Amino acid sequence: MAANMKAVKLRIKSVQSTMQITKAMELVASSKMRRAKERAETCRPYFRELHQTLQDIAEENTDFASVYARQASSDKCCYVVIAGDRGLAGGYNANVFKRLEADCEGKDYVVLPIGKKAVEYFRRRGIPCLTEEFAEVANISVADCFEIANLLCTEFKKGTFGHIDLCYTAFLSMLSQQPEVISMLPLMDLTAEDRERERPRHLILYEPDAETVFDAIVPEYLAGLIYGGVCEGLVSELAARRTAMEAATSNAEEMIEKLNLYYNRARQASITQEITEIVGGAEGI
Repeated sequence: MAANMKAVKLRIKSVQSTMQITKAMELVASSKMRRAKERAETCRPYFRELHQTLQDIAEENTDFASVYARQASSDKCCYVVIAGDRGLAGGYNANVFKRLEADCEGKDYVVLPIGKKAVEYFRRRGIPCLTEEFAEVANISVADCFEIANLLCTEFKKGTFGHIDLCYTAFLSMLSQQPEVISMLPLMDLTAEDRERERPRHLILYEPDAETVFDAIVPEYLAGLIYGGVCEGLVSELAARRTAMEAATSNAEEMIEKLNLYYNRARQASITQEITEIVGGAEGI
């Protein structure tokens, strides 16, 4: 009985230590999330308007001379995948990878991972990566996004792949984060996304010509889309981690309560047994 009580007491201390860690991680995620949420909310209108503008250009363009506007000559796809740097964030990383697997099934593709978990995931599975230089999503800056966009555009023009998609997690609320895949290039793919909408076309005259304009602005648009996806992914990761750590802390509290109850019952049973033995010995004398 004494050995059993000692084991329970050690278990209680162990769970208490774990609860302190999960509580601390919850507080850290909450403090970081406020700033990340503000940045995501600031970038979200720009992110959505940027994607909408690309759709408008694709819908209204009649000059498909630019390599960015022509029908893709290659079926190979490049996915820019934004995941987290660490675990303990519930299903955040797993949901991103499931969404990617559902979209890329049966396709020939390469990836450009952003985030340590994304790099580890594709490295384990032997999936070819365009580059692994952007392994820490927390350190991605606007300049890095422009560098990524220029790299993608260069490889796209070379014909390394014919499609570019962005896989990220959209922040809907504190309790809801939804992984999404959106098309970035070529503009013909955006036209396909926009077929459901019927509206009059307003033809645009580009100076000096559409190809020069597209070659100049498309990398800028891609950089903005990637940065918006990074901001959305960061706040989604922190929200998922905060929810997961809050649930873990709550479970630890329940476990400690049950262990304390079990410990008190075992202690009471031990005391009762000792009293019974003393009384029995006294009566025997």
